[in-house]
Amino acid sequence: MRRALLTSCQFVTVLLAAPLVAQDPHGNMTSMEQVGTVHFASSCHPAVTPEFDRAVTLLHSFEFGASIRSFQAVLATDSTCAMAQWGIALSRWTNPMAAGQRTATVLEPGRQAAMQATRLGVTATDRERDYIAAVNQLYADYEHRDQRSRVVAYEQAMAALAANQPADTEAQIFYALSLVAAALPTDKSYANQLKAGKILEALWAKQPNHPGLAHYIIHSYDYPPLAAQAMAAANRYAAMAPTAAHALHMPSHTFTRIGLWQQSVNTNRRSIKVAIHDSAFAEALHASDYAEYAYLQMRHDGAAHRVLASLPAIAVNFSPDAITGAAPGSAGVFALAAIPARYALERRQWTEAAALPTHTTAYPYADALTYFARALGASHTNNLAVAHASVDSLAAIRERLIAGGDAYWAEQAAIQRLSAQAWIGLAEGRRDDALTLMRDAALREDATEKGAITPGPLAPARELLGDMYLQLGRPTEALAEYQQTLTKEPNRFRALYGAMHAAIAAGNKPLAKKYAAQIVTLTGSSAYTRR
Repeated sequence: MRRALLTSCQFVTVLLAAPLVAQDPHGNMTSMEQVGTVHFASSCHPAVTPEFDRAVTLLHSFEFGASIRSFQAVLATDSTCAMAQWGIALSRWTNPMAAGQRTATVLEPGRQAAMQATRLGVTATDRERDYIAAVNQLYADYEHRDQRSRVVAYEQAMAALAANQPADTEAQIFYALSLVAAALPTDKSYANQLKAGKILEALWAKQPNHPGLAHYIIHSYDYPPLAAQAMAAANRYAAMAPTAAHALHMPSHTFTRIGLWQQSVNTNRRSIKVAIHDSAFAEALHASDYAEYAYLQMRHDGAAHRVLASLPAIAVNFSPDAITGAAPGSAGVFALAAIPARYALERRQWTEAAALPTHTTAYPYADALTYFARALGASHTNNLAVAHASVDSLAAIRERLIAGGDAYWAEQAAIQRLSAQAWIGLAEGRRDDALTLMRDAALREDATEKGAITPGPLAPARELLGDMYLQLGRPTEALAEYQQTLTKEPNRFRALYGAMHAAIAAGNKPLAKKYAAQIVTLTGSSAYTRR
């Protein structure tokens, strides 16, 4: 038997990958790894079981660089372990929630690992071969098959595996995750997400220290109507796996959806510290974007500026192609564009927004953020040449995204372009055209969802429509738009601020008082409620 080929040394020695670090309750670093508890049964040699379980545990927290190293450590002891190659292939797919198209630089190493798993799988179990066949779907003929088709094929393969192996809890968990990853952003029934959440919650009751369960529950309910259902997982996950930077960041997805800004800041600050220590710079940038958004909602502009000022020190070591934590390189590029744009727009510093420096990267949807901010800033300062040029750039970016098969981000660029065109129209005195364009942008944004890569749009389309109505002296209509914004973006400062002023202008004193009280609670100051 192939297991007998292992040397006596290999029976007792497993080469461990470098452990991560954790923080104690006071934020001090400790070398003790704490990532939760997972057991994944495999036919690999028993000597590698602890390391294999560790690798899968890291994978469940999307610590992809660490999980790859850990699976490689398994192979160093048992070179015939097909499931270690499966784990490497799944790790190289990186974050399944990332909406952007993956490049050949990412896909080819993953495909090679998946193919190697298939070659080794001749001596694996039928169950293991089903896992391997499923992961191959993510990479199969990627040169010609679009990413959406491959993601759906993977979800279908995992559905069959979960049905055939009802006692395999790991199969159920990975299937649930595949359901969320395959869900369309236009499906407002949230059927996939609710189905996944039901599977995961039932298992979490039996395995409360399993990091994947808490993690994927948060992802399953990372939508405005569902977010409250993730609070238990959000409150538990960071404590369960304080070693993992992403486990520290992930609760902020729920906190953002509910508008718990200080909680978001607290957990993201811890995440940034661990991510930088682990050289997971994309993860640090991603958490910084969430922290920036939260600080700006509370009007902690000084703290927000410190996040902005920290970017060069993180970016100098950042490589978009590196596989480290949960955040892919694209998330780091996105954050580097989003944070300065947020800092200008949330503070309504229009001149600052219009002057943001532009960049051309491998991720045009990140580049679009800067042009959108420039267009809004230039429109509000009557710098129409810059505004029109920025809209032209958004149009070109949208075409690039369409050509690359990236329908989701192409639609986001279209929404940004419509919003920018609307404000140019208003600046040029074309009021009816401006409102028509802004309403169209709002309807299209309603029909989609924000990506996991971002805490929220730079400026929600309905909020911008409310701003436009208010500027045109139509406060009742403005108020309705701000209120609708708050159903999707609760406790958002600009929407509350606009709603308060719209209520005042409409003569609705009780409602104005209500929003003023919420602003005081949010910011800790009455300065923003004075007329």
